[in-house]
Amino acid sequence: MSDTIAADQLVERLVAWNVDTVFGLPGDGINGIMEALRRHADQVRFVLVHHEEAAAFMACAHAKATGRLGVCLATSGPGGIHLLNGLYDAKLDHQPVLAITGTQATSVLGTGFQQEVHLEKLFVDVAGFDELVTNPVSIPALDDAAVRSALARRSVSHLTIPVDIQESTVLENPYEGGLGTSRSPRTAPTFVDVPGTPRATDLRAAAEILNGGFKVAMLVGQGALDARDEVIAVAERLQSPIVKSLLGKAVVPDTHPYTTGGLGLLGTRASEDVMEQCDTLLMIGSSFPYTAYLPEPEQARCVKIDIDPERAANRMPTQAPLVGTARETLQALLPLLEQKTDDGFLQHAQRKMDAWRADMRSLEDADRAPIQPQYLMHVLNEQSSDDAILCCDSGTVATWAARHWDIRGRREFYLSGTLATMAPGLPYAIAVQLAHPNRQVLAFVGDGGFAMLMAEFNTACRYGLPVKVIVDNNGLLGQILWEQMALGFPEFGVRWDQPFDFVPWAQACGGLGIRVEDPGDVASAVKSALEFDGPALLDVFTNADEPPMPAKIRYQDAKGFTEAFLHGQPRRASITSTLFRDKFAQLTNRMRS
Repeated sequence: MSDTIAADQLVERLVAWNVDTVFGLPGDGINGIMEALRRHADQVRFVLVHHEEAAAFMACAHAKATGRLGVCLATSGPGGIHLLNGLYDAKLDHQPVLAITGTQATSVLGTGFQQEVHLEKLFVDVAGFDELVTNPVSIPALDDAAVRSALARRSVSHLTIPVDIQESTVLENPYEGGLGTSRSPRTAPTFVDVPGTPRATDLRAAAEILNGGFKVAMLVGQGALDARDEVIAVAERLQSPIVKSLLGKAVVPDTHPYTTGGLGLLGTRASEDVMEQCDTLLMIGSSFPYTAYLPEPEQARCVKIDIDPERAANRMPTQAPLVGTARETLQALLPLLEQKTDDGFLQHAQRKMDAWRADMRSLEDADRAPIQPQYLMHVLNEQSSDDAILCCDSGTVATWAARHWDIRGRREFYLSGTLATMAPGLPYAIAVQLAHPNRQVLAFVGDGGFAMLMAEFNTACRYGLPVKVIVDNNGLLGQILWEQMALGFPEFGVRWDQPFDFVPWAQACGGLGIRVEDPGDVASAVKSALEFDGPALLDVFTNADEPPMPAKIRYQDAKGFTEAFLHGQPRRASITSTLFRDKFAQLTNRMRS
């Protein structure tokens, strides 16, 4: 074997694409690639994880937090299989990620060799670009094509490389046949994005609809994260409330007078009212999936801005789809919009939002025991810095974060928005901390989700990353419990017989671990964790009977809860008591105000 192997070309090409971090786990199916990474360790950082699923989550989070390509690496067979959940997270949240896997030597492919899994077939749904490398000379060109596809489609690309190809000498080209109509492919690591401004005729059509609306609402998503100033300027011009998808939570500050917060199961009553009453909807960078919360098609005309033509009219009848980036499209659209002077619709939404905020504050009760999860998030919100980045897991924790974590200053917020998978909170936080070493990075996770990939806390400790992990430890799979009850079914299979105690694990890894059971200890524990110079874990035992109630209780919800109680729902008295105390706190607060 010569000094230079084909895998060196792979890594060097990644460097040419400005890739500086690869998340992964070694194995005998990628020894050639690992050797190439060792040789280029001064240019590419290899982050060693404990599970390949975490590597894929980290690559997705890296893309979300930096706007650049995320890269993950796994060995053949089981290693590649483990990537899939994190890759689907990237696909569904439209993040550019390149997955690189190894496979068996070309001489044994198809013979049923040890760990032989045809990953290029397995990945066909998750990856928009998905290729098996069969010749070492094609590696640079296939790498270019994979990266370009991931960036262009904002999705997943996959390259799987046999071990003999990885380790071969660069100039080997054993199978050049045919009629001589082709040569070894040579391309360049370049990419030019599509123009960000829609056609002038499309902009005029959109402006006509927006200017003709009397009750204009805006729904903004992650595609507008870099367009805060433009979103606010358009809202002021249209006198429009700003509703936010969960992925778009950081588009505008939660304290801004024009926003009514989130929409959907984790949203606000004010946002639901806005959607029910508007006659015109401007959707910006959002593919909001819960269409039951959008205006009825005959109720409102729609203008939708999206970078992808496929998604520019995909959720409701859209009279004026605009294909372009949020920032550039809004900049071009703003001069065409007339200043509206009637702010009655906006003021109505603001009054509703003031009432909602008061209701949420009443649930942040420091005196209630067990610890209210809303109070835990309130304390974390108050004590965290104005440039903190919160990475949230799926489940009831997402409800508490959506409603009690405020975007202010340069704060950011990330979670698995569309796949809504459990377990990404900690891997996200690790990747974000690596990308932003001088920022405060927090992981807000449930005990169920944290337990799935808790080994990655050791990863944070090995790399000396000062991530802060806050575990909402309620001893159950809370979101699933309440979903069962909403359907009229008594809970089943959702409670752990013995609650986890995560503090010994945090300490064994070399981090700080603090167990919190008393509401009076929450503030001091959060302060200690945030001030600790290294990884810290707060294991907070919260009220297991606190429901993540929807903003508006519909008949079907109430009917389901009643049927669950009648069919033998456990802990009926405790759940009823919690609901009563929540409502009493809200009513008392309203009477005081």
